[in-house]
Order: sequence, then structure tokens, then C-alpha cells
Amino acid sequence: MDPAPTEQDLFRWAEALSGIGRTGLAFSDSLYERERYEEVLHVAAEIRAAARWLAGVEELPSSGVVDEWMASVEAGPAGYVTPKVAVGAVVGNDDGQILLLQRSDSGIWLYPTGWADVGYSPSEVAVKEVHEETGIEVRVERLIGVFDGLRLGFTRLPLYSLVFLCRAVGGALRGHPLETLDVGWFHQHDLPHPVAGVDHWGEHAFAAIRGEDVDVLYDHPRGAVWRGEGHED
Repeated sequence: MDPAPTEQDLFRWAEALSGIGRTGLAFSDSLYERERYEEVLHVAAEIRAAARWLAGVEELPSSGVVDEWMASVEAGPAGYVTPKVAVGAVVGNDDGQILLLQRSDSGIWLYPTGWADVGYSPSEVAVKEVHEETGIEVRVERLIGVFDGLRLGFTRLPLYSLVFLCRAVGGALRGHPLETLDVGWFHQHDLPHPVAGVDHWGEHAFAAIRGEDVDVLYDHPRGAVWRGEGHED
């Protein structure tokens, strides 16, 4: 039997339904269809409220969540709801260490990462984020990971993360005064705690830092979930 749904599953399903509802509202002028899509948003809000209750986290009333979603709806292609994009950098040095920072918003440790900025390529964002958050100058070597943060439980916000392998070429450790609590270089078997998602990406990242020929790590399809097939093969 399939395992019981988790709080994270409920939250992901709520966000998926919300995306369907808001996108439908963005493209439909039919009053009947718009009423149905608004009903989808109310169902999604109830699921999200249940997920937050299971997690012991306070949540807006369902009506408030629906109001927020409705306020975000835009007409046409601009209203097509998609995941946000984050860019991360696995930075290695000549000692085989990885560059990690402790985030001020959560206290967790992670490689440098930030939202993709308009006007920059993903690799340029990686270079910029590393320097801004840690003071280290890097050279981008290649893409090593593409993750769905919501599916993996890394975030409550739907996002895709592009992760680049980078090599330190200069600079000095200097954490961002607002975004970081600490920064440092760490060996694989001497990591701080907790490091977000390290069980998923850690071995892959250190293999890449060691110069091993690793492929791009990505989330394998779970089957045709849009047709209700469910899980990975």
C-alpha cells in the first residue's frame, strides 16, 4: 500500500490546485468557468489549512488565503502560474571543501542560493549570489542540479532550483550582514547542522567538487501524475 499522505504532500497538492485555479481565472472570461475555478481555490485553501494544522503552524483563515490568491491573478500569459526560479552554487576549493552559509531567516545551512534576477543569466546570478552572500569570487564550471523545491520539501513556495558547480578563485569569507548568520568551508564528514536537503544533494555535490564525472541531478518523473498515475517507476 502507498504510504499515508504527509503534511508536505497536502501542502504540495494545495499549491498545485491553487495554480490550476489561478491560471484558469487568468485565461477565462466565462462566468460559469470562473465560478468553478474560484471553487477550486476554496478547496485548495482548505487543504492548505489542514496541512498547516498538522504541522502545528498558524494559518490565515481559508477565506484570507483565497483573497490573497485572487489578488495575484493577472489576465493572459502573465497570469499563468509557474514555479519561481532560484539559483544555487556548490562552491568547492582546492582542499575539497564546500562553501556553506547559515541563513538568517531560518538558521539552516545551505550552499549560496537566491532568486533569479531579471537581466542576468542563471550562471551570472550564481556568481553574484556567492559574492554577495559570502565574499568569495567564483568561476562557474557547469550545471549539476535541477530540483523541484516543493516536491522535495525544501520550501513551502513552489520553486525550481538550478544548481551550478563553481570553483573559488578569490575573495575572502565575509557573510552578508542581513542574509547570513555565518559562512564557512566544510569537509564532507565535518558539516554543520542542519544542512538543508544534504541527504539528497550532498554526495552528488562532493563528487562534483572532487572532479568526478557526475551527471545533472534532477527529480525523476513519478509517472504521468497529471493523469493520476501517481508515483515513480
